[in-house]
Amino acid sequence: MRNLFIFFISFCGITATAQDSTWIRNHYYKIERYILTRDSVELFTSIYIPKDTNENHPILMTRTPYSCAPYGEDNWKDWWNSYKREYFKEGYIMVTQDVRGRWMSYGQFKDVRPFNPNKKGNETDEASDTYDAIDWLIKNIPHNNGKVGVFGISYPGFYSTMAAASNHPALKAVSPQAPVTNWFIGDDFHHNGAFMQMDAFAFYSSFGKPRPKPTTVGPTGFDYYTHDNYKFYLETGTLKHLAGYLGDSIAFFKDLYEHPNYDSWWKARDARNATKNLQPAMLWVGGIFDAEDCWGAWNAYKAAEQNNPGKAFNKIVDGPWYHGQWASKDGGHLGNIFFGSNTAEWFQQNMEIPFFNYFLKGKGDISQIAEANVYISGANEWKKFDQWPPAAKQDQPLYLQPDGKLSWDKPSTKNSFSEYTSDPAKPVPYVEAVGFNRTRTYMTDDQRFAARRPDVLVFRTDTLTDAVTVTGNVIANIMTSISTTDADFVVKIIDVFPDNLAYNDIDIYAEKDPEKKYPMGGYQMLVRAEVFRGRYRKSYENPEPFTPGKIEQVKFELPSIAHQFKKGHRIMVQIQSSWFPLVDRNPQRYVNIYTCDEKDFTKSNIKIFHDAVNSSSVILPVLK
Repeated sequence: MRNLFIFFISFCGITATAQDSTWIRNHYYKIERYILTRDSVELFTSIYIPKDTNENHPILMTRTPYSCAPYGEDNWKDWWNSYKREYFKEGYIMVTQDVRGRWMSYGQFKDVRPFNPNKKGNETDEASDTYDAIDWLIKNIPHNNGKVGVFGISYPGFYSTMAAASNHPALKAVSPQAPVTNWFIGDDFHHNGAFMQMDAFAFYSSFGKPRPKPTTVGPTGFDYYTHDNYKFYLETGTLKHLAGYLGDSIAFFKDLYEHPNYDSWWKARDARNATKNLQPAMLWVGGIFDAEDCWGAWNAYKAAEQNNPGKAFNKIVDGPWYHGQWASKDGGHLGNIFFGSNTAEWFQQNMEIPFFNYFLKGKGDISQIAEANVYISGANEWKKFDQWPPAAKQDQPLYLQPDGKLSWDKPSTKNSFSEYTSDPAKPVPYVEAVGFNRTRTYMTDDQRFAARRPDVLVFRTDTLTDAVTVTGNVIANIMTSISTTDADFVVKIIDVFPDNLAYNDIDIYAEKDPEKKYPMGGYQMLVRAEVFRGRYRKSYENPEPFTPGKIEQVKFELPSIAHQFKKGHRIMVQIQSSWFPLVDRNPQRYVNIYTCDEKDFTKSNIKIFHDAVNSSSVILPVLK
């Protein structure tokens, strides 16, 4: 009977998809055009237009470096397989454009091309390219209503931010989603100056290959000799050797290496530079458990708030999602953590579609879209706030204590510390399993494997007698001394489940397939973790070596979290100095890590202090 039910549901899904496919093809036609920019560069653009001429239709556009394939006016993208079919039913003109220098567009591609607020004559940037594209569309696509929206996820999220900065009068609504915002501080390829080598190499070894002329054929990837990523990066050794695999052909990978500190080159590529004087309605979207661009959504929204005081509509939605999960069919879980409902569908139907319908069609109601619409994991519920972080949150230090304790009380002991030896030859893995690609589930993975290592410090509270809800940025405030001149610090905030928790105790942890059950009793759920390269403790622009044996403060911000530690759980903090191969290995000597040799790598004895004079803590934004 169960199998029959599953077959029925699957059959209905297939039938619905087939009906949507037929309906869209019967009610739309597709054209492809080159749009000329102000400096005479042609940008390839794919356009799906309603056949209905009884009314005028809004335009919804995505600009992408990832291709608007399939190419050819007879080859259609399978819009009907995602929630975007709803935009077709609403009669939107759907537009996708290859950005300058990518795929079928002409011109020279530049990664995260800097925004130029003072363009003159035929000078261009991504904002001007968007302006020119919108201008052409509203003047040349029949039966459009003169209103345009832009959205995109990840790199297309960056182009959405740039689109908003174009301020074309027809552009009414923009939704940057997981937008690439700053690749040195918090997105994709660096976190607090530490090089996220696995993502950078996997991405640029294919994406970064030169494309001398327009093409419909994508680049090939790197041929790894092993599918054990820990083995590959450890045996590769230095970043100098890693770069050697790619040669001199991949320009931006070389740029990453040539700008080890937060210099003017990086600052020019901060997308927050484009968040001043924004005229369109803005809906920023991010995933709390996004392994790639978690930082960008929160901080671009914050910049837009600060740079546009009194702006009527500048809102944010952040759900319990991996990168782009809000655009998928299933927002019900991430790895072993279940959310009790399809959060992706809720977002699509209650946030994104109403947002564009209201501003582009004058239809519906947006009163349900609060200033900050945030999902609280653990509690498994959406909350609406008038500001972010919420006004009701209070920053409370949770102090590290002797004997692996955590307490709200400041320690009173003298000269108390915990210590470990960080060995670059045996770095702490970021996940327990052997794998090839970087996982997206590590953001909520069980941390028991790491807690068992001697080079990971573990601190935990007593069992909570009341729930603790945290909403906002966590601050790591670490007092440390090291035996070398540099080190990384990885701080993890963890929810420790009760030892006696079983699947059938709480339905949200119930996995329907008995063979896939995971032992949730004692589960150490990663809520948030972040790495900080110690040399930047005083300045990203001007790094400094440590003085061996000298106690110093390392204080840094972890991206916003929204989580409830339930009654009966514990709060845990883990501290370590490697997170491999997610993050490159710090040689623990103050050298240029991008050009150093194997001989520069050395062990470091690291002390974390927790006494009355030198007290270490994590400052939690506790919701009252």
